[in-house]
Amino acid sequence: MEEADPNLWFRDTINPDFVQLHRFSDTVYSGKTRYQLVDIIHTKSFGRCLVLDGKLQSAEKDEFIYHEALVHPAMTVHPGPKTVFIAGGGEGATLREVLRHRSVEKAVMVDIDQEAVDICRRFLGSMHEGAFDDERTELHHLDAREYLANSQRKFDVIIVDLTDPTEGGPSYYLYTQEFYQLAKQMLEPEGVLVVQAGCPCWGEFTVFAAINNTLRSVFTLVRPYQANIPSFGGLWGFALASQAADALYLSPEEVDSRISARLNGNLRLYDGLTHRGMFSLPLYLRQALSQESTIISNNNPLIGH
Repeated sequence: MEEADPNLWFRDTINPDFVQLHRFSDTVYSGKTRYQLVDIIHTKSFGRCLVLDGKLQSAEKDEFIYHEALVHPAMTVHPGPKTVFIAGGGEGATLREVLRHRSVEKAVMVDIDQEAVDICRRFLGSMHEGAFDDERTELHHLDAREYLANSQRKFDVIIVDLTDPTEGGPSYYLYTQEFYQLAKQMLEPEGVLVVQAGCPCWGEFTVFAAINNTLRSVFTLVRPYQANIPSFGGLWGFALASQAADALYLSPEEVDSRISARLNGNLRLYDGLTHRGMFSLPLYLRQALSQESTIISNNNPLIGH
């Protein structure tokens, strides 16, 4: 392990005009895979952090907020998810949360970067908690879009846990209208798709709005929501899409009842009241979403954000 100067700071660029600084003490790992730069650092405020291409992806102290927000609304809205597909999710925490659901019989995780996943398995045990070794886990190191296109199996829930869809980025083709059409075909009739959808903050919701509008061009029901993730610098956006399952019509009592009946272990973020709060977006954001016209496609990339 490389010792770092305790007075050094990791600079996480939220956008060209907004940066967040994290004081760190140790560089646990630093290297380059075939696809990206991978760093694991130990910060004073958030513990071990996964950094990909210079951007903070997960922090030990508050990753539970992101991963519970990403996974559990979709899993809870579905009447009984048995098969789950995860695109990305290299640190294994999304897989961990999926496997909390006792109904799950198979969780297929497809992350193209085997080296990065192996690094996370070695250094981020507190995040994956052994989920890779669960007998229900099926792990592949392939292109997730290609895997779905060739799959003989349909899924109850599809979770997209990838970096933002800016032009030239490795995740771009998994945020397009064409990918969402494929995902829709690979979902069971009551299936649910959920994606991390970028920052919904004031002046920074270009990606969030474009993803939601693109989803609306494919799915009947699209429900955007958000959660506050301190290590990310504030609010973060998600979107849930389905032809049949509507997150807005689950009462707090019903959410709590389903959690109690279905899950192993205790959650730290998500319950009925949190569910209602996450889907209650402020007026300015609802207006921005209603006015968005961008549709991300193979031939119409989202440039910058």
